[in-house]
Amino acid sequence: MAQLTDIAIRNLKPKAGPKAWEKPDGRGLYVFVGVTGAKSFVCRYRVGGKPQKLTIGRWLPPEERSATPPTDVRLGDPMSLATARKLAADIMLQLNRGHDPAVAKRDEVQAKQQAAENTFRSVAERYFTEVCGMRVDADGAVTFNREMKRSGSEQWRTLKRQVFPTLGNKPLEAITKADIREWLDKLAKGKLRNDEGQIIEGGPVAANRALAAVRAILLWREEQSDVYRAPSFRGLTRDEKARERSLNDDELRVIWKVASETTGPFGLFLKFLLLTASRRTEASAMTRSEVTEIVGKRNHEKEVIWTLPASRNKAGKDLVRPLSKAAIDVLNELPNIGKFFFTTDGETPISGYALWKRQFDERVLAELRRADPKAEPLPHFQLHDFRRTARSLLSRAGVSPDVAEQCLGHLVTGIRGVYDKHDFLQEKHEAYEALASLIERIVTPTDTVVAFRKA
Repeated sequence: MAQLTDIAIRNLKPKAGPKAWEKPDGRGLYVFVGVTGAKSFVCRYRVGGKPQKLTIGRWLPPEERSATPPTDVRLGDPMSLATARKLAADIMLQLNRGHDPAVAKRDEVQAKQQAAENTFRSVAERYFTEVCGMRVDADGAVTFNREMKRSGSEQWRTLKRQVFPTLGNKPLEAITKADIREWLDKLAKGKLRNDEGQIIEGGPVAANRALAAVRAILLWREEQSDVYRAPSFRGLTRDEKARERSLNDDELRVIWKVASETTGPFGLFLKFLLLTASRRTEASAMTRSEVTEIVGKRNHEKEVIWTLPASRNKAGKDLVRPLSKAAIDVLNELPNIGKFFFTTDGETPISGYALWKRQFDERVLAELRRADPKAEPLPHFQLHDFRRTARSLLSRAGVSPDVAEQCLGHLVTGIRGVYDKHDFLQEKHEAYEALASLIERIVTPTDTVVAFRKA
């Protein structure tokens, strides 16, 4: 016969001293009272003469229960006294039939653990740990071993932003070619959303990069397993059109003006991209230790150079960029609050470019509508378009193609690369100054320039 009620359970108090205790209800059911006063139901029984204890679940007070009692309460869930008695009776029935419920519970827990370890995200984390040297410190900061795989950090960012929200929690065996195709279609068309319902920036290029990361992980898992087979990737690659977007003078003028009036590091970051023709990831993670002074070979004057280490560029070797006076002025405007130039907290470089860019586009449109309330937004441009714009301006400034390619960090290839070991340092210095001078003339046109154009 039952001995307990909800009122009696509520009145159970922890005993003096750091020791839990139990109150029997009958038919193997007990209320466990922890040292903090927390209460849960346990079932005690014997198997082969040995005492066993199985935790059923936490006691759920009447005021926390819904008006409609749940019908699928399982072991481990919060529950009422009536539900606990029913589960205890079921446990005793299983024992009479020769089944130990504790074993079944352990099997269920193990199955859930194996399922959690076999999701796409879990497998991806193992891949990046073993193949890319990924390490997570006590503060949650993630680092990669570039010597193991140079693209590890970039692929990880791609997965977090574009893959995990859709495929991350799926068991690997459940991911089909149709799943991948559906996800790619949304990403390529710019219709993929993250966990918060926000559109994830996409396109054919982004889709192919994300697909490459997914393919690498699934094929790696296939090599590690005796039973897993990755789905076919044939026909999933998206057609890419080479981007041709380059900012014209009018666009460059308004962008430069808004960048000059933008507080924080992003406006200065955009200027620096144009003045150095560097990639956004190269510039954003630039540290103060990478910028040094040297004595020029020709004029014997001090020059400021930025040495981009091999670990942070696609060329795989140190790249030296002499900084123009305009680029140095940009860096001098940034507060010295840590090892990075472009940072908001002094601890990490700026990231989340999409949010920065979206806010910047809003400021550009506001600037355009000051002059014309009906002005349309600028045609869409990406940060990488600044690099294409800078390269076009180098040619416009009269810089030779060889030197302009060196400014972009493109190495001399083929037989020339074998024999031509010139560092182009002086030529790049002059090229960057010519680029800065041309940008200055574009963004601050004078009356003389206007008159000359009319003539």
